[in-house]
Amino acid sequence: MSTSTPTVVLVHGAFADASSWSGVIAALQSDGISVVAPANPLRGLASDAAYLASVAAQIDGPVVLVGHSYGGALITVAGMTENVVGLVYVAAYVLEEGESMGGLQGDFPDTPLVSSLKQWHYPVAGGDPAVELTLVPEAFPSVFAADVPLDVAKWMAVSQRPLAGSVFTETASAAAWKTKPSWALVAGSDRGIDPEVQRFAAKRAGAAVVEIEAASHAVALSHPKAVADLIREAVRATS
Repeated sequence: MSTSTPTVVLVHGAFADASSWSGVIAALQSDGISVVAPANPLRGLASDAAYLASVAAQIDGPVVLVGHSYGGALITVAGMTENVVGLVYVAAYVLEEGESMGGLQGDFPDTPLVSSLKQWHYPVAGGDPAVELTLVPEAFPSVFAADVPLDVAKWMAVSQRPLAGSVFTETASAAAWKTKPSWALVAGSDRGIDPEVQRFAAKRAGAAVVEIEAASHAVALSHPKAVADLIREAVRATS
């Protein structure tokens, strides 16, 4: 158990950026909790987790990693970093070692997100172009942010950051929740990651779980206080 208060590192997921944590950041900072919200590269599970691990390792003192959506897969791997003392999953993928996001999701019905994806291509140095994915802007509000004001959801739709398609088949090289305490927030009305996927994986990890029944996938924006409350619980437990 650490003798100092952890720094909270907030990891956004696909089709979003660090601004999705704005309300959570304000709530945590009002309590004097140190927060870092890095830009997630969204280029590959292994490479993104390595980047996140490097961010955590350069922070002086203990760290609580918080991952939303795809960010949950990243903190599962990056959480093996020595100074990481806790993991918080927010409407997130909680992977087992050797499991991919597609493998976890494949045991459950598809969500509307799957039929709302659009493929793009981006150049790769020394290789063929690779596939990246975004959500069709017209579907973004209902699929990703149904409980967020429509004008905000429309802004998010046109500023979303794409996710490399390869991440759905990449497998987790480790599962930090096996050795680090974890917490999970389930978004009960999520149309991006099936709530049953969230419940199953959080239970498997032995996470302390809270659920917001009416929350969309963008729960950090629509319910920042509840998300911040869960993070505070993790910070208190690991301080």
